[in-house]
Amino acid sequence: MELCQSSLSHIKEAVSKAVSKYSGSQGQTIVTDIHLQPRQDSGELLIFDDEDVKLADATINEWSAYTEDDFYNRTERTLTAVLNELKAQGAFDNLSLLKPFSFVLVDEDKETLSELLLIDDDTLLLNDELLKGLDAELDAFLKDLLEK
Repeated sequence: MELCQSSLSHIKEAVSKAVSKYSGSQGQTIVTDIHLQPRQDSGELLIFDDEDVKLADATINEWSAYTEDDFYNRTERTLTAVLNELKAQGAFDNLSLLKPFSFVLVDEDKETLSELLLIDDDTLLLNDELLKGLDAELDAFLKDLLEK
């Protein structure tokens, strides 16, 4: 499922609108997760805080037209890419949220499916791409060390 540039812009705008509620210097706000709920039936993206207060929404036309069973897997990749792009642009740098906080993907029952992005000053999330080849490197290092 490929999204057009307009749909990606709608997602970025919705996330930006949601986090803008936490911008400024009003003191630290305790939020541990921001929930992103894509809906395949209506094409909506709903964004909530921990108290189920709606922060923003958007309509993504491609989602309502998508009929495959891997909807959440596809939207997870798209949302993760958008969130990482916004993070790289500094969109989450000056929020009045206590760190760490996460953006999480939730289903229609608001059950967490996956963590899309963790925002923290000193935590590094390890993923498969980062760990690829680590075993071979460690084995080579140990072999070299033992031979000396």
